[in-house]
Amino acid sequence: MAAAAACNVVAVPYPGRGHVNAMINLCKLLVHSSQGNLLITFVVTEEWLGYLQETEEKLPAVIRLATIPNVLPSEIGRGADMLSFITSVQTKMEEPFEMLLDRLAAPARIIIADTLLNWPIELGERRNIPVALLWPMPASVFTIQHHFELLVRHGHYPFVLSERGEERLDYIPGIQSIRLADFPAATRLKDPRLLDRIRLVFSNVSRAKYLLFNSMDELESEAIDALKQEFKSQIYTLGPIIPQLNLQKPFSFPNTYSDWLDSQPRSSVLYLSLGSYVSVSSAQMDEIADGLRESGVRFLWVAREDATRLQERCGDAGKIVQWCEQLRVLCHTAIGGFWTHCGWNSTVEAMYAGVPMIAFPLSADQPTNRKLIVEDWKIGWNAWGAAGEGKLLRSREICRLVRKLMDMEGGERKEMVGRVAEVQKACLAAFSDGGSSTANLSAFLHDFIAKQT
Repeated sequence: MAAAAACNVVAVPYPGRGHVNAMINLCKLLVHSSQGNLLITFVVTEEWLGYLQETEEKLPAVIRLATIPNVLPSEIGRGADMLSFITSVQTKMEEPFEMLLDRLAAPARIIIADTLLNWPIELGERRNIPVALLWPMPASVFTIQHHFELLVRHGHYPFVLSERGEERLDYIPGIQSIRLADFPAATRLKDPRLLDRIRLVFSNVSRAKYLLFNSMDELESEAIDALKQEFKSQIYTLGPIIPQLNLQKPFSFPNTYSDWLDSQPRSSVLYLSLGSYVSVSSAQMDEIADGLRESGVRFLWVAREDATRLQERCGDAGKIVQWCEQLRVLCHTAIGGFWTHCGWNSTVEAMYAGVPMIAFPLSADQPTNRKLIVEDWKIGWNAWGAAGEGKLLRSREICRLVRKLMDMEGGERKEMVGRVAEVQKACLAAFSDGGSSTANLSAFLHDFIAKQT
């Protein structure tokens, strides 16, 4: 395809794993649905180019990777200094990104940017390029953070989680009764500098041409309807934005777990992954390992750098790996449950695969996602129920939860499996012919492509 013959889309994610994954999956969906009318320039920082080359299967030819410099030196971890990281994202990415726009063979017709980037709206206005903002988390989290001033006005910021976590409120548009403990971590920040940086993100979202959500009307209808009433932007729910197209291909990488999974009985394996962003203490990882060993349940655990040590501690009841193709694993017939940190990508992948969950939120949007999983949709159990969030969850409680979730004859499990099957059915229907996400994807594509002809 000649560059000038297609509508040139420039996509730029926030430089975090969940954000990069959601944006690359959206780009694949757009290409798949566009019938050859798109050329996508996918812009990442240099560190993320390396990660994508290590773990990403070959991209379609019409998705071209481009890089801008890292926002921080590699020795400064984002977890160790979140204020510096977000400040750098907000102040150091715009200039090299704009310089890259000037070097493109074909002019950018639309910018699809992560909502957590605060600068694309003004850049797009300055260059007369429409901007679509992708929110890669639930619409409910967007709504809560967008209406932060309501929390202040009603005296719910700041608050001490241990003292007021069980208080409920119902004044946020589109959000029914919710506990303070279920608020996203950004609403609990005590550092005013960091809070101001995050609030800056929401100061200009109303000026976006399009707002794109990794959710479904069927899952968050009240929150989405409230947003549509408030914003003039065109709002499209495109979820679940996951790599489901990959399921049509063989395994992309050599691995040590697929043959093992193939040898396990149906629904007998618990899959565990705690994400890659927030570190879990060694003490907590050891408790999880001990609980798994005590439970006697088969498991596949993604533990990254701790894999070897934890495998020795757990014994041979399961396998611990540093990385896996998560959606493919969740869709494997051997998987019967998912111990998850409630990252949104992981959550929607589990729903798509029809796998019940144990919810173990750590940070960011995860407490709110836990609320949706456990309270609203009732497709998972709360791991923190006994210990209290942020405390050490002991191996005895872990063993109990794991055995309960993986008890194929248990009445509570059977009820949950029935509910998650209904959610899975909705996810599959959303991307069927005439489904809500398929229709929204087509409408979004038609709108911005038609305006370029």
